[in-house]
Amino acid sequence: MLKVNRVEESLRYFGCRVDRLIRGMDLNREEANFLFRQILKDEQPDLQQGAFLAAITAKGASAEEIAGIWQAIYDMDTVKVRPEVWGPLVDNCGTGMDGIKTFNISTAASLVAAAEGINMAKHGSRAITSRCGAVDILEALGVDVECDADLVKRSIERAGIGIFNGMSQRVHPSALYRILSQIRFGTVLNVAGSLANPARPEYALRGVYSQDLLLPVAQAMKQIGYKRAFVVHGRSRDGSRGMDELSSLGRSYVAEIAEDASIIEHSLMPQDLGIRPAEEEEILHRGGIKEETHSLLRLLCGRETGSRREIVCLNAAPLLCMAGHAADLPEAVERAGEIIDSGRAVRKLQDWVKHQNQDPGPKLEQLESMLEAACS
Repeated sequence: MLKVNRVEESLRYFGCRVDRLIRGMDLNREEANFLFRQILKDEQPDLQQGAFLAAITAKGASAEEIAGIWQAIYDMDTVKVRPEVWGPLVDNCGTGMDGIKTFNISTAASLVAAAEGINMAKHGSRAITSRCGAVDILEALGVDVECDADLVKRSIERAGIGIFNGMSQRVHPSALYRILSQIRFGTVLNVAGSLANPARPEYALRGVYSQDLLLPVAQAMKQIGYKRAFVVHGRSRDGSRGMDELSSLGRSYVAEIAEDASIIEHSLMPQDLGIRPAEEEEILHRGGIKEETHSLLRLLCGRETGSRREIVCLNAAPLLCMAGHAADLPEAVERAGEIIDSGRAVRKLQDWVKHQNQDPGPKLEQLESMLEAACS
């Protein structure tokens, strides 16, 4: 009887907090942490777990809630590694769930930054709300995305770039992979889960699907230890729809964690950085994995000279600025283009495939064939 009462008490407590979320009330960091620990331990029925994720996502997660959920995932369900590198570790990813389905901009921008000597510790996933996630496209290019976290660590140390698969049991061994494998809609985990990077980077470019999330995500990132970050949200030309990237279509909004730990909110237009406004269809996802890998390789080879190249340079710019490789964003955009033209970005991809693989030979041969087909 005592056990039954405790179970009922737990169900009621959890359900009461879900009801508060449904009514638009925020949880504090400790409550969010406690509730999500129960989800990770599978101590609540599936219906209660799903209701929590839906309610907090529909309400809009606060900084305290994001930090609390991140803490639960990082403490309980994240394999931890610390790459031995000179300089800061930098992450670059988006949340998904946005209204403009672009190609995988963050992967290309990360390769540009890594080619400049910036240590990129990415934490991505397979597609949930998009057609082609970072993990999907990198797997097609030959990167081992199902490897242990230690191999990713080695890749960061030797190639200057690596990706942890947020949907892999080898990275999040207890529960996160279980939850993400069962849902096909975006949730607060697109934000809090993506922050649970095993390498614990202190710098980041993070795209969010809603302008309302800019400040809460920046505040949460500051709470959990980020020293520099650009949290960004871009808009379509008419401002009606958004993307989890800096936009070359229209205005972008930014919440920046500055060097003095203050959070600065500002906006920019592509013209401010010397970029012509793009036509939307030019930057959209073009089809399946094969088409996307072909297009990405052409871009990295310098064969793609239009809007796709420009939006990659735009989104590489904050990474270059944060790491001290450019004085300002316009200079960083120009520098990103020079990196692509030099061939260093595509060579960095080859280096990545070489080091984030236990047996890289076949994968490198595969990549060479793809490069020949795309760039010859």
